[in-house]
Amino acid sequence: MTNSSNLPQVAVKATYMRGGTSKGTFFKLEDLPEPCQTAGEARDNLLLRVIGSPDPYGKQIDGLGNGSSSTSKSVILSKSDVPEHDVNYLFGQVNIGKPMIDWSGNCGNLTAAVGACAINFGYVDADKVPENGICEVRIWQQNISKTIIAHVPITNGQVQETGNFELDGVTFPAAEVKIEFIDPVDGEMFPTGNLVDTFKVPDIGSFEATFINAGIPTIFMKAEDLGFTGTELQPDINSDETILAKLEKIRAYGAIKMGLISDVEEAKTRQHTPKIAWVSTPKDYTASSGKAVKASDIDLVVRAMSMGQLHHAMMGTAAVAIAAAATTQGTLVNQAAGGSEISEVTFGHPSGTLKVGGKSEQVDDGIKGKKWQAKKVSMSRSARRIMVGEVYVPQVF
Repeated sequence: MTNSSNLPQVAVKATYMRGGTSKGTFFKLEDLPEPCQTAGEARDNLLLRVIGSPDPYGKQIDGLGNGSSSTSKSVILSKSDVPEHDVNYLFGQVNIGKPMIDWSGNCGNLTAAVGACAINFGYVDADKVPENGICEVRIWQQNISKTIIAHVPITNGQVQETGNFELDGVTFPAAEVKIEFIDPVDGEMFPTGNLVDTFKVPDIGSFEATFINAGIPTIFMKAEDLGFTGTELQPDINSDETILAKLEKIRAYGAIKMGLISDVEEAKTRQHTPKIAWVSTPKDYTASSGKAVKASDIDLVVRAMSMGQLHHAMMGTAAVAIAAAATTQGTLVNQAAGGSEISEVTFGHPSGTLKVGGKSEQVDDGIKGKKWQAKKVSMSRSARRIMVGEVYVPQVF
């Protein structure tokens, strides 16, 4: 009998990419071992081992993850079977310390890499790719069943990855990729029916919050209500276990308020969604890079948690939520930005600033009456291939 621990490793074709302020390992669905081409334990075990999870040391030394929620990510692409779309995009947020992958939401940052990767994988028809210009890649986001359009620059028939576009949170400039999230609302844009709610968290207190389903389910709160200024950097939050526990408890009760879970215990296995973020009026601060961010250059400041840690910049999907909420008069995000009618907003995050645009409006659905709807949210990101080859994985599937 062969000892399974002595079996040779399996080589799986993979592409390692940066998208926005995240990194992830991208796979063609058809390149995965057959047992891993469908949802289930085999697929999860493979991807966990690729990334190096679960790792009680939190470093993911024995995998491609880098010990951060921003780099503990997997993407599976396939030729789209949805009409008028080029590629199906399935995202898995890999837990660092637990044997768990959260498939409940999208990664907006890695979305910037999906268009380029789809072209390089051959999923985009050749006649759609210009010799020079912009290739419009229509992406079907499988986790949330939404359409995303990536505008990928092409030079001499190849995806252009280098350029002069600078994205705060990314050290080096690259080519700009414009992303449009079409009808980004999942169900009711404001699931409680209100732009601002008050909800109670046992043993902590009552809070005002804007609950929104746009890009990714997000709970927006006032920084001052949490005892924050809104200019916090990662060490201010991530080194304080008391603060982290408080934010996680608020997130769990907020998830109940949004109808995402029915019991707070469920939040332990659903860490990717919802997100919790806090907002405040513009303030001067120094970003994590040492860059001075001036209050006069931004409309508001926002900080957001990802997988139990303050994000080093801003998740792309949370930026979608910020855009949708900021362009809806009356939300806490809109109030922090001045309370006026706006179509775009520049917000400060731990690594710098980001501009996002959107259009939100009230429509009559003919059944429940008027409801808020975000038709489109847009932002600019960048992406770059880091490695193309094979990743070696022990036979854990």
